[in-house]
Amino acid sequence: MVEATDLAREVTDIAGGIDTHADTHTVAAIDGLGRLLGHATFPVTMTGFDDLLAWLKGHGNVIVVGMEGTGSYGATLFQHLRAQGLRIIEVDQPDRRARRKSGKSDPTDAIAAARAVLAGTATGTPKTRDGVVESVRALRVARNGAIKAHTAAINALRQTIITAPAHLRTQLTGLGAKTLVETCSRFRPGDVRDPEQAAKATLRRLARRCKMLADELAETDKDIARLLTDRAPDLLAVHGVGPDIAGQLLITAGDNPERLRSEASFAVLCGVSPLLASSGKTNRHRLNRGGDRAANSALHRGGGSSPVRSSGSARTDLG
Repeated sequence: MVEATDLAREVTDIAGGIDTHADTHTVAAIDGLGRLLGHATFPVTMTGFDDLLAWLKGHGNVIVVGMEGTGSYGATLFQHLRAQGLRIIEVDQPDRRARRKSGKSDPTDAIAAARAVLAGTATGTPKTRDGVVESVRALRVARNGAIKAHTAAINALRQTIITAPAHLRTQLTGLGAKTLVETCSRFRPGDVRDPEQAAKATLRRLARRCKMLADELAETDKDIARLLTDRAPDLLAVHGVGPDIAGQLLITAGDNPERLRSEASFAVLCGVSPLLASSGKTNRHRLNRGGDRAANSALHRGGGSSPVRSSGSARTDLG
């Protein structure tokens, strides 16, 4: 039999759910019995964050808040609510089958997030993003962009050579990437009304772009290597693990690796845990196609074995 005091506590304790977007956040509140208390939408500003929190607390004692997109659109709001002492749970988007039944709207998603944390179906702990690992993640954004742009510039350089006048094509065909860039960067084109001189001007600009991006990449790699050496020297010492792989694994674990309760949970997060695929008398497993695919790729490129298994000290770096 439910005591009156317990029932009163269930009613006054509430759970919140937040659906995040670029310009607005929609919040919903439900009580301990799962009844909807209301929903509202607030702008993505510091004033809007304060109003959202005041609205939520106005319905009762907030015990937990489920939020979509704590690492994207909701990152700033997550930090704001976390600073106020609220417990935040990462909530995945509702599955498509559920959405087909109930429809799709911002209030619907916010209510679903609140119900998910109240029912215990959502239990993910968000990354705090307030330490060195977040710095590594930010630097890797610039690094990955520089790599893509450098590859595009090199490809454009080679494509321009294919259609260049015969004299230029003969001079440049067969050169390695580094020699090709150095050679083209020293061109001194004349009047660009001449197709050959226009080709030289294009090749010089593309080559100088390649050199600029290479310098940017080297500078970024230097910053990342310094951060990783300070944060996870033992992880870097694992055979097959360099700054690129170590950086990705640390980003996957986050600045608060204690949210990963075991080596098995880290394996699931990286998509390297086998999944049961048994039926009847057949007993087998299949590969996990989920998880963080970037971390999965890092483990594969690192030699196919997890550094948390290869080194006890590296395991400490990951939590």
